[in-house]
Amino acid sequence: MYRQKANPLYLFSIVLVAVIGGLLFGYDTAVISGAEKGLQAFFKGASDFNYTDGLHGFTSSSALIGCIIGAFISGILASSLGRKKTLFVAGILFLLSALGSYFPEFIFFQKGVPTKGLLIAFNGYRILGGIGVGLASALCPMYIAEVAPASKRGKLVSWNQFAIIFGQLVVYFVNYLIIRSHASDPAVVEWTNSIGWRVMFLSEAVPAGLFALLILFVPETPRFLALNGRDDEAMTVLSNINGEAKAREILSEIKETAVEKKEKLMAYGFMVVFIGCMLSVFQQIIGINAVLYFAPRIFESMGVSNNMLFTVIMGVINISFTLVAVFTVEKLGRKPLLISGSLGMALGALGVALSNVVSLPALVPVISIMVYSACFMFSWGPICWVYISELFPNTIRSEATAIAVAFQWIFNFLVSSTFVPMYNWSHFFAYALYGVICLIAAVFVWKLVPETKGKTLEDMTALWRKK
Repeated sequence: MYRQKANPLYLFSIVLVAVIGGLLFGYDTAVISGAEKGLQAFFKGASDFNYTDGLHGFTSSSALIGCIIGAFISGILASSLGRKKTLFVAGILFLLSALGSYFPEFIFFQKGVPTKGLLIAFNGYRILGGIGVGLASALCPMYIAEVAPASKRGKLVSWNQFAIIFGQLVVYFVNYLIIRSHASDPAVVEWTNSIGWRVMFLSEAVPAGLFALLILFVPETPRFLALNGRDDEAMTVLSNINGEAKAREILSEIKETAVEKKEKLMAYGFMVVFIGCMLSVFQQIIGINAVLYFAPRIFESMGVSNNMLFTVIMGVINISFTLVAVFTVEKLGRKPLLISGSLGMALGALGVALSNVVSLPALVPVISIMVYSACFMFSWGPICWVYISELFPNTIRSEATAIAVAFQWIFNFLVSSTFVPMYNWSHFFAYALYGVICLIAAVFVWKLVPETKGKTLEDMTALWRKK
């Protein structure tokens, strides 16, 4: 017997578990912001090699290599293992990375002695965690989109972005508390350089272990089940979420598209894949992760004395503005939020750029950088993930999503690895460039990106067939 009426608590519980993956995504990518200075000081003490700024830049960004790998293989794993099992793999990778980054000396190296081999091992653990991030970044919004009713999909997928930003805020706060816990110790700097950065990485083990455990109790998505001939299981999940009558209607729509299961990536034309990939590219080249990853250094360069505290404040602002998207995406639509966010980001970025050529109070660039960040949080942050999760037809979703997310991590790596040298060369150029790109992004969305508000995932097949 199938459930006659929808069970909102059922939907809430499985989406809640999925967004913990988003939280881990944010936690893992932002933990380096507090740990990187202590990490740098630790490896600068190595006697068998010179830990250069270039090596530190690579070490700070090495997880992004794993993100690219994870994103590329996410489509293969999602199609073969399923969405649920792939998320479990991601959870295990998060856990192993947290433990390994805390104690990279495990078995093979002497504890507390920085060496070239230890640096390689540390980066290996960070890349492992990055693979988990790459998998989670593709699969969490996909999982939520494939279980959510069309009328709630944008809002529920936006909660995943909220979880990402919440994860970043949590780790900013955790890093701050870890340092504060030894603030009265005269040897606090030595403690941070030897132990503190390790504790920051270890803290991720708690949510990682919880996620890996809880994901075992959620169902596979009905669309994956139906595409693989497991209609009865799909019907059970759909009826719990929508009620039996609506579930039968949705399953029928899924089966209509499932007959074309083996379609090639370009079966719906070039534009659907191009737009999905370019949404990912723009989300990165507008420069937001350069701000998120290096926030403490940026505030320090602006003359802010307590840079970690201001980083936490920015995290609070970010999470507040992410809620704007959560509660307006189904009312205002996707395109208006992206366009207005792009224009707001351009204003903030150009404000920071201007403050570097004109003598202005320190408060001006601080407010400008927060405006820039806040505008991202109600637009490109959540809405890009909403689009990636719902833009592609069922029969190419896994493969197309994997490619789009891989593009996102490739450009994340490029932005993150070029920001510091570009920023040191010219503060003005760095932010002026990001501001101009924000304006180009607004035009791209206005001209090329379709509005998907209120459409079912099966509607995407008809939409792109007409193009």
